[in-house]
Amino acid sequence: MRLGSNPQKKDFKIEMKTNHRIVMVVFIPEFTGYYASMFEVVKISINSLITTIPPTSRLTIVDNGSCKEVQEYLFDLFLKKKIDAVQLLQENIGKIDALIGAARATREPIVTLTDCDILFKANWVKETIKVFNSFENVASVSPIPIRWNINYYTYSTRLAILKGKLNLNFEPIPENFEGYNMFLKSINWGDGENDDSKPWPVVFCNNDKAILGSDHQVLTVRRDVLFNNSPKAPSFIKVGNQSEEKYIDYAIDSSGGLRLSTYHFYAFHMGNKVEDWMNDMNKTKIDNEITPLILKPELQYQEKNDLGFRIKKKIIKHFFKIKRPINF
Repeated sequence: MRLGSNPQKKDFKIEMKTNHRIVMVVFIPEFTGYYASMFEVVKISINSLITTIPPTSRLTIVDNGSCKEVQEYLFDLFLKKKIDAVQLLQENIGKIDALIGAARATREPIVTLTDCDILFKANWVKETIKVFNSFENVASVSPIPIRWNINYYTYSTRLAILKGKLNLNFEPIPENFEGYNMFLKSINWGDGENDDSKPWPVVFCNNDKAILGSDHQVLTVRRDVLFNNSPKAPSFIKVGNQSEEKYIDYAIDSSGGLRLSTYHFYAFHMGNKVEDWMNDMNKTKIDNEITPLILKPELQYQEKNDLGFRIKKKIIKHFFKIKRPINF
């Protein structure tokens, strides 16, 4: 039996106060071996998010079947209103299924998909949104620019350049030298580079600049890309095995949108071991500056044709080589 009328029916409209959501998946089953220091890394990452996002951003953390201590820590953050949403899973359902599932449940127009070992700097949200606002047809933006990723799922971006819809120039960015070497070391790619004069692939619009391409450790993606271009079926893969390429990278590229990064480093990859620089850098004030989001225009989604898409990518890759300087 129902008594009275549900008061929500009189005030049924929900006002949207946010334009951006971050989704992070955490999996720490134990505190030994590979995961020995991972809990401390995750705490640094989450704290850097809490202290750098503006009021128009929200944070969702998905625990993918971690041990009890980790789940209690995440739920305590939720109770203290440090994070907006937390999902606790009894078993590991796979990184991509946990990540995409939570991302598709959001209402914000852009979603940051991030690993749990990323350290975020102040103003990373503002600089990310700035790229969306400055360039037309942007599908994704990363706060970690990579100098050599111009061919990694950037077919649509390179096609826009060859058609003259996007301007490209190769120029050195000495300010990125230290951050770039830190990234290379964090993924065990040797000791880094020793020449800060090597050129970066810079795209520009008026006075605004961004970097062509990105990796996928942390990406801010238009929400509709994850609905229109990611596979609808679950991946059933724990981690790796091209699951990120299939559900995120290919989705971005096949959307016809641009894949870009911020001009400078606004986030850093940490790995699974805590180092002194991480604690030193993780002392930033809360960013209360609100940056309006302007998505222009809506993406014209491409019909998926894997064979045709691969052939066109090879053709574009061949013609794009002539634009690369010798010392790239």
